[in-house]
Amino acid sequence: MVDADLISKVKGLIDAGADAASPDDLTTMYELYKQIAVENEDLKEELEDMDIVVQQVITDKDAKFWMKAKEGALEYGSGDVDNPSFTFSCTLAVGAGMLYGEVDATSAYMAGDITVEGNLQDAMAFQEIIELAMEAFEDLAD
Repeated sequence: MVDADLISKVKGLIDAGADAASPDDLTTMYELYKQIAVENEDLKEELEDMDIVVQQVITDKDAKFWMKAKEGALEYGSGDVDNPSFTFSCTLAVGAGMLYGEVDATSAYMAGDITVEGNLQDAMAFQEIIELAMEAFEDLAD
């Protein structure tokens, strides 16, 4: 079950907006996604056949994060990860906005606000993970 305190904390982060985000807030979002992936059938199904390693680089802060989607589960951490499927780089506000569901990654990529190195198909699959997790979060937050 997704932790009630985590749901409350994420509501506060989203209400404050991406411009107020700190790097620690990104790990809070990754923890939310991890917990949702344990119980949400749609997200579990999406993750079942995935083997994606994401490296996120925050260009205006000295911060890096990673997430692994493999065998129906999500893992995450801070720092560098070996052999990422793709790396996306952006400012903290854009990265937080994407994880909060405020920024469409495809539009941000097309506008040059996000750069992607590596497998673009995996990057699109990662966006799908975010969308499914945020839909599940909205249901939990009601």
